[in-house]
Amino acid sequence: MKQPDVDRIWYGAEPAPFWMKSLVPLYRALSAVVRLSWTSGLRRPVRLPVPVIVVGNITAGGTGKTPLVLALIDALRERGWKPGVVSRGYGGSARSPMLLGDDPDPAVVGDEPGLIRRRSGAPVSIGQRRPDAARLLLDADVDVILADDGLQNPSLARDIEICVIDGQRRFGNGRLLPAGPLRESVARLREVDFLVCNGGEPHQGEIPMVLQGDHAQRLDASDASRRLSDFSGSTVHAVAAIGNPQRFFESLREHGMKVIEHAFSDHHALKPADLDFGDSLDVLMTEKDAVKCSAFALPHHWYVPVQAALPVQFLAALDQRLRFAIRECTIRN
Repeated sequence: MKQPDVDRIWYGAEPAPFWMKSLVPLYRALSAVVRLSWTSGLRRPVRLPVPVIVVGNITAGGTGKTPLVLALIDALRERGWKPGVVSRGYGGSARSPMLLGDDPDPAVVGDEPGLIRRRSGAPVSIGQRRPDAARLLLDADVDVILADDGLQNPSLARDIEICVIDGQRRFGNGRLLPAGPLRESVARLREVDFLVCNGGEPHQGEIPMVLQGDHAQRLDASDASRRLSDFSGSTVHAVAAIGNPQRFFESLREHGMKVIEHAFSDHHALKPADLDFGDSLDVLMTEKDAVKCSAFALPHHWYVPVQAALPVQFLAALDQRLRFAIRECTIRN
């Protein structure tokens, strides 16, 4: 049986096949059962002695959570906080909670936690059980924890919720999984503290976030870099194993490149063969993919780091909300 083109179904005009639509009630029922186990008190979220900020989304795939987490680390540090990050470590082989070292192996810890640790130097812990992993950060002298993803995982009590929205693709066809991209109903957005819109035109009440990057960094140990404008007019191979590869491909075209697209599934463990295209053209990839390729990088392999630009008013409001949360934590403890 031919596999359906999920992207065209979720975000295009192609209708969802019957089998996809028939599974939506099952997904909705299973989600309701899980949610009831928490709202009924049968299971209780773990409350830590420091504030917890959850950064997540309500759609499957990438929306820009990791660049936002990195930007929040910098912003919180500037305001005197000592942030740490907890993640599930999706795509890694680790089965027990662990605190990441200075040079984490993405095959063990996952690509996103590895990127966050290498780029920011902030304490990062991973674990399938979020509370167990988050507790490791308490010994690393953090006073606020950022949970990378986890909006649908209530096991860790949170003080602030931030939902990231893909400003270009939004919520696709508006259906729940698997007929659409939604992990939960858009009604969930009324419960979160901040809505951050990555690219596109923010709707009312949404905070705009713009990803900025103007240079490419070589993957090998040379630390060489080039402005993206230097690649203008050139044909390049573009590699992306992220939730929305087209966003990366289009960003390269905006700098005048002729792009040969190589899209892989999100978190795909890239291998040397995946970057062997039988020619000497430059290969450009995302920073998230680069952490998986540094061991076999060649001189024509480049990655494009990006930074999330956010309004200062949002960062000030977040800081104010955190200071209120820290007082609440002090009262509880």
